[in-house]
Amino acid sequence: MKFIKGVIDEMKLVTWPNGKETRRDTSTVIVTSILFAIYFALCDWAIISLLDRFIGA
Repeated sequence: MKFIKGVIDEMKLVTWPNGKETRRDTSTVIVTSILFAIYFALCDWAIISLLDRFIGA
């Protein structure tokens, strides 16, 4: 029971984000994920294009 009491005491010290901060952080994650997806898609396209050009598939 000591562990449970310790967890409860620790959770009381946690500062939870408000709605505005949560929306901002979620938007940042979504935008960053989209940008990385575009970057890797462009890299993939460039590598495939170069390989097709040199190998002549």
